[in-house]
Amino acid sequence: MLFEPRRSATSGRRAVLLATMPAALALSAVLAGPAGAAETLTLYSGQHEQTVDQLVDAFRRQTGIVVRVHTGEGPELANQLLTEGGTSAADVYFTENSPELQLLAEHGLLAPVDAATRALVPARYSSSQGQWLGVLARQNVLAYNTARVEATALPASVLDLAGPAWKGRVGIAPSDGDFLPLVSAVIAMKGEAGALAWLRGLQRNAQSFDDDEGVVAAVDRGAVATGIVNNYYWERLREERGAHGMRSAIHEFAPGDVGALVNVSGAAVLNTSRHQSAAQRFLAFLVSAPTQASLGRSNVTFEYPLRPGVAANAALPPLDTLSPPDIGWSRLGDDSQAVALLRKAGLL
Repeated sequence: MLFEPRRSATSGRRAVLLATMPAALALSAVLAGPAGAAETLTLYSGQHEQTVDQLVDAFRRQTGIVVRVHTGEGPELANQLLTEGGTSAADVYFTENSPELQLLAEHGLLAPVDAATRALVPARYSSSQGQWLGVLARQNVLAYNTARVEATALPASVLDLAGPAWKGRVGIAPSDGDFLPLVSAVIAMKGEAGALAWLRGLQRNAQSFDDDEGVVAAVDRGAVATGIVNNYYWERLREERGAHGMRSAIHEFAPGDVGALVNVSGAAVLNTSRHQSAAQRFLAFLVSAPTQASLGRSNVTFEYPLRPGVAANAALPPLDTLSPPDIGWSRLGDDSQAVALLRKAGLL
C-alpha cells in the first residue's frame, strides 16, 4: 500500500467565491521531506489537507522530490494564481472542482499535461484541450432524513426542489465552492433564465448553511428534511458516526438529471513553473495505479479514482453505474455566471 489514510474525517472547509476573494491570501505552508532535497516543488492545494500530506510524503519517498504545500480553498487559490501571474511560485495546482481549472486555462496559465499521463485517465474526465488532468470524481446527491421524508416521496430532479412542495424542507450551502458547479450545470442545461428561476425557488424554500458539512449534519439531526451535497460529505459523516448512528441516507437523482452531476477533482502544471519535468512527474504520480488504488481505499476522501480498473471505496456505488448529465467541462465553464446568478437570486 502506498499510504494508509487515517480513519477520521477532515474538518469543515468553507469556500470563498471568486467574486469576493481578497487579492492577498494567507496560506499555510507544509514542508514535506528533508530541507536539503535536490529539487522542491510548490503545490497550491485546494484539496483535503490530510490526503495531500500523505500524497506528498509518498511522492518524496518515491522520487526524492520535496513538495511544499500551500493550502487554501480552491477558488481562493485560483484567484491568487490569476493575481500572481508570471511571478507565481506555484508549480502545480490541485483542486476539488473543474471550473477553477477552466478559469486558469482561459487565462493561459496552464502548461499542457504530458500526453502519456493524460492517456492514463479517460479523456472525458480531463480538459479537452489537454491543459488539466482529472484525478478523482464525486457525485452530487440529495441527503435526506429518513424520519422526515419517505424515500418514495423524494424528487426525481434537483429542479423539483424549487417547487412549493419543498418549502422549508431543503438545505443548501450557496457559498460553498461545491455548490457552484451545480449552478453552472443548471445554466448549461436550462439557460440563464431557467437557472435564475430555480435559484429564486431555492431562495424561497431553502435554509442556507456555511458549507456542505453543515448541510449534512443538519439533515442527519432532523433540523432540515433534505440537503443538496456531494456524496463524500455524507460518507464522511457515516465514517465518523458509524452506520448505526446515522439517521439519514442518500438519494440519487434520476439518470441524466442535472442534479446527478459528477464533479471532478483535477490537477495542472503552471506554465510559469521552473520545474516542469518534476511537476509533470507529480501529475503522473497522482494517476499512477498505486496512488489511485490507495485513494480508492481511502476513508477520508470517499471519491472515485479515475484510472480504469481501480476500484473505489466499497461504500460507494461503482462509478460506471452513475448516470450524470452530458455536460462537457467547457459548457460547465468557470463559475463566473453561477456567482452572478446566486447574487441576483439573493442567495449571496
